[in-house]
Amino acid sequence: MTTSTLTDTPEGSVYEVFARFREKRLKHIGSVVAKDDELAKMYAATLYNEWKWQEMAIVKRTDVVTVIAPV
Repeated sequence: MTTSTLTDTPEGSVYEVFARFREKRLKHIGSVVAKDDELAKMYAATLYNEWKWQEMAIVKRTDVVTVIAPV
């Protein structure tokens, strides 16, 4: 299992973090591991607070739908 397909760890689920600046597009900025959605939101806001984001969102990696995958 590679890191890109890892969805759960002993510490919790993997969440992908997306954010955007004003007038910019939403972009992937990293990931966090947390036991639940509320902790994941707190971890993302704390870990990626070096910029003043206009918007930030998290997506549990298990909820990501793959369209094209490497062979």
